[in-house]
Amino acid sequence: MHLHGHLWKSLFGKAALATAALSAFLLLAGAPSAKANDWDSCNRRVTYVEFRLHESIAYFGYYSPQANYWRHERHEAFEELERYRRREWREREWREREWREHERREHRRDEDGRRYYRDRDRDRDADRD
Repeated sequence: MHLHGHLWKSLFGKAALATAALSAFLLLAGAPSAKANDWDSCNRRVTYVEFRLHESIAYFGYYSPQANYWRHERHEAFEELERYRRREWREREWREREWREHERREHRRDEDGRRYYRDRDRDRDADRD
């Protein structure tokens, strides 16, 4: 009887440990990143910097060092926004170019305008005729 109790504890402990390890893996592996969207964060930074520039002009004057600092920060924020916009454009163009190349390479048409998937399909159709 003592042997069965030890076996039950051992089996139950192993199952509990495996369940805890699996649940921890699923919890940590499935968690999305806490990073905000790049486009939103760029726009948020531009908005914040423009607000600070407006406030520094109102409190310290148009030619104050504080206003010059926030003008410089606004310039950098707009540069970052432009870099992000151009990077997104390049990536979108690359995806579209890859898709067009895939369409041209994989889905060709024969002389009669019928679509065939690859050269092997065209050869099979030629054998059938």
